[in-house]
Amino acid sequence: MADLETLIGAQLAIGLPGTEATQAVIDSLQRTGAQTLVIFSRNFESPEQFVGLLHQLHEALGRRLLVMVDHEGGRVIRFQGAEGITHFPDAMTMASQHGPEEVERQGRIEARELRQLGVHVNLAPCVDVVVEGADPVIGDRSYGPDSLRVVAFGAARVRGLQAGQVAACAKHFPGLGAVPRDPHRALPTIHLDWPAMETAHLPPFRAAIDAGVAMIMSSHVCYPALGEPDGLPATFSPRLIRRLLRETLRFSGAILTDDLEMGALRTFGTVGEAAVRAAEAGHDLLLICSGDLAVQEEALTCLKRAYQEGRLDSAGLRASVERLTRVREKFLP
Repeated sequence: MADLETLIGAQLAIGLPGTEATQAVIDSLQRTGAQTLVIFSRNFESPEQFVGLLHQLHEALGRRLLVMVDHEGGRVIRFQGAEGITHFPDAMTMASQHGPEEVERQGRIEARELRQLGVHVNLAPCVDVVVEGADPVIGDRSYGPDSLRVVAFGAARVRGLQAGQVAACAKHFPGLGAVPRDPHRALPTIHLDWPAMETAHLPPFRAAIDAGVAMIMSSHVCYPALGEPDGLPATFSPRLIRRLLRETLRFSGAILTDDLEMGALRTFGTVGEAAVRAAEAGHDLLLICSGDLAVQEEALTCLKRAYQEGRLDSAGLRASVERLTRVREKFLP
């Protein structure tokens, strides 16, 4: 049986501060035991540099890391201008100009190109159904305002990516398409009720689950009309994460947070406290993306204390690690 810190390390997905495997980065990864990296443009100069960075980390740590990246197409591509990386249009353009079969082909191409770089998870597709008047943070990242279209295209992208041995991640549960302001900056509220969610915004997640999606990411958004206390984001909601997504929708894969350092969560305390509350709600993987090594280590300390004091359930931790291990075994052979 792995010790507590090793199990917690499996729950941490962390960002790196730059393009080099410095001793400070290696030492911090050793202390946190983090098993997953979230890659950003700041970590990439060229394919050769990036592959070398991952090799140095794996050699120094003596373990392979699961590597994930936002590679949606359009304005969200971390490997901009890289040779050997196809720059696909945004999701809305793809859906307006092509059919689902072309988007499935897109996923297969992305998978081949990402695996050549050592990436195992594409944090895509956005299966949010965009609503007129919403903040543009989603906008053309969505396959559009028609739920049935998002269902078809989202599931196709999942199938394509995972046929190519790259895990897909449907986001942002239970639906970010009607968000009135950007959660990167402040905590938003969506006032849609259950009928609206059931009719338009949950079907794309159901379709992704039916397509076998490996991961689903939640949203830092409040949904008071769904019975949640006003001011409580989905990130901290056992009702939405554990009961709705895990039990009602029967999703058996890995549930991720969005970045716990985003502005939407700043009023809730430290990143460490946010990590504890997200784990309480039922998340398996906790994203801490800025590359601030001290913040990552503080999260480990807070999580360890919460498990030791019984605030967090060690059986739940083991179940989360088992789900993450299944992802690793399938996509990190």
